[in-house]
Amino acid sequence: MELRQLRYFVTLAEELHFGRAAAREHIVQSALSQQIQRLERELHVLLVERSTHHVRLTPNGEIFLDDVRQILHSLECAKAAAQAAVQGMPALRVSLGDASCDLVPNVLHVFQSEYPRLEIHRVEAGLPDQCRQLIEGRLDIGFGRASHIAPEIASELLRRDPMGVLVGDRHRFAGLESVAVGQLSGESLLFTDNARAPELNEFITEMCRSVGFTPRIHPGRVESVRAAATVVSEGRCVACVPRSCEAPPGGTIWVPLIKPTLGYPWSLLWRADNTSIEVRAMLDCARVLARSLNWICCDSCLQTRGGEAIISCGHVS
Repeated sequence: MELRQLRYFVTLAEELHFGRAAAREHIVQSALSQQIQRLERELHVLLVERSTHHVRLTPNGEIFLDDVRQILHSLECAKAAAQAAVQGMPALRVSLGDASCDLVPNVLHVFQSEYPRLEIHRVEAGLPDQCRQLIEGRLDIGFGRASHIAPEIASELLRRDPMGVLVGDRHRFAGLESVAVGQLSGESLLFTDNARAPELNEFITEMCRSVGFTPRIHPGRVESVRAAATVVSEGRCVACVPRSCEAPPGGTIWVPLIKPTLGYPWSLLWRADNTSIEVRAMLDCARVLARSLNWICCDSCLQTRGGEAIISCGHVS
């Protein structure tokens, strides 16, 4: 078993498409397929279901994915720590969350321009994994919804991100300027894997129940917004995603949700007892950016409930 095989497997799990996964890894599609098949033979386990219409992880593949991510992350941390020690420069370990969202890249771009000598190690991890790593001291900064985080983790709201529905370009919603949340009652909603983003699934469920229905969940799950767009483009389901996620690829359209108009709450997370200069600098930089880009509704329009801000007006930006 080789490290590149593990990396290829994670990329494929995120894309659920051999062509896009191969492009991300800068190899041809046939080589990626061969490496995945070789990995399966060495493990004596089927990791990926393939057909002409879809690519999906098997239950064994989903379990293996979590372990592989931990392995690759541990190796990256060890490498980064060794390099920082040799070079004698400070380092900050930051989670990207879902790489499709532009919030973290925007914050890091501004932060890096302010502190060019500070080394930033980027980690892609779902919120449950971020929380574990923050508590264990393996991560300095995380990003996500802070509704049910552990008391060891501090948080600050940075962005109210308008929710919308991602649909296929031939879907009945595709030509609309907006969609009322109640109109989703007859749709099959694609959820993210609970091990990856349970907080987003919970938010969507709460949103639907607030207008009187329980969402009908599509049988399959995905690891990322990119993967969701691929499944949605097939026309069998729709997905609720924040606006900050990257522009959908061909075959899908993002339509704003209204009635109610909700903003998904993105917060910066850090270990409560971490008072390092680097963490405080990141927080200060994120605050300035959030205000300058109007990521947060005006103070008079925010209420708090259970430590999380709730929108009480329609000024979501």
